[in-house]
Amino acid sequence: MHATGEYPDWWCGREWKRPIMSWAAGVTSELTRDGVQRFLMGRFNEIGTGTIPKWRIKDYSMKRGVSGAVDTLYIAWGGGGDISAGDSTIQFKSYDQGREKFQQESLDLLWFDEEPEYEIYSEGLTRTNATGGMVFMTFTPLQGMTQTVMRFVTEKRSGTHVTMMTIDDAEHFSKEQRAVIVASYPEYERDARTKGIPMLGSGRVFPVVEDSIRIEPIPIPNHWPRLAALDFGYDHPTAIVWIAWDRDTDTVYVYDCYRVREALVPIHASVLIGKGQWIPVAWPHDGNNDTAIGPQLAKQYRDAGVNMLDQHAQYEETAGGTAENTKTSRLSVEAGVGDMLTRMRASRFKVFSHLNYWFEEFRMYHRKDGKIVKLADDLLAATRYACMSLRFAQTEAPALKISSSREANWRAM
Repeated sequence: MHATGEYPDWWCGREWKRPIMSWAAGVTSELTRDGVQRFLMGRFNEIGTGTIPKWRIKDYSMKRGVSGAVDTLYIAWGGGGDISAGDSTIQFKSYDQGREKFQQESLDLLWFDEEPEYEIYSEGLTRTNATGGMVFMTFTPLQGMTQTVMRFVTEKRSGTHVTMMTIDDAEHFSKEQRAVIVASYPEYERDARTKGIPMLGSGRVFPVVEDSIRIEPIPIPNHWPRLAALDFGYDHPTAIVWIAWDRDTDTVYVYDCYRVREALVPIHASVLIGKGQWIPVAWPHDGNNDTAIGPQLAKQYRDAGVNMLDQHAQYEETAGGTAENTKTSRLSVEAGVGDMLTRMRASRFKVFSHLNYWFEEFRMYHRKDGKIVKLADDLLAATRYACMSLRFAQTEAPALKISSSREANWRAM
């Protein structure tokens, strides 16, 4: 559409009012030919059977040394069939040419098909600075949490957007066919291949089926005690979760969450108070430290009226599954993760389905070389503090009610 200037009536996205200069790139010249070139033009012996109508293709030049590979494509531009405005160009590139081949030009549009190395992505992005152009990428994240993926999935830089397409969006397959396709992949590839979730190092920290912990929101009974938990942040997000505890079944319900970057204590404190000032708030051990944004964050929240627990989150000396009753084991990340995983597997840990930020972190939480990767885990850290401090959860005290006759006697005392 951008290359031809022909936009359908339903289109509500960006439009160019002139011919555009663009690149389309793949991993190698051969893969670019068999991928983006084929999508746009059709196979070389069937030019005009791709997404660009044959009558719009005015000319093309060939790439040297690669059979059937086009170097530059010229497309007649103009809405309503008026092609007097000039030609759009699409030049085909490949990552194996190196970063230097992605320099110099000013572009309106750049399409990376398959994930590029960050240096090539950054160089390509720079090509659109002068024009205010667009870069988009289409790929399955088989390389895991790379710098390129992190920019979109965890950092969420301003001006970026991610569309996740899963096997369930492929509705031209029946439910039975989709199940066969999922089963055909090795287990370690399934989330990446069928859900677009980046492959995660040596494994996910919580290897449980997401649907086993996800539930639709339910009314929370008044007799279920509640607790909030806070993970301090500024450059990385400040994160808060709210949980309810069904003591009869020993089940934890995460019913709300909050994650905001680069905001000060009064902002976060107002959110905590607004959700229920009576709810106790668990917090990590670094809350007693002085920080760049002020002394002792826990005290700052307490001074702002937040119902902070007296001590930082930790297990009781005889609880939490720790082998030793030491300060280190009572604060152990692994103990906290183990506690949460045990609950998940025993169906005693549930998360309300609308908490997308929480599930986003849950999907990405992984190990590398056996160690938990501390990256984009703010809400999960807060959840761990909540589980460590579960014994301090409280119910809301009922309002004191006094009958009129008794009230008079009470006041006279």
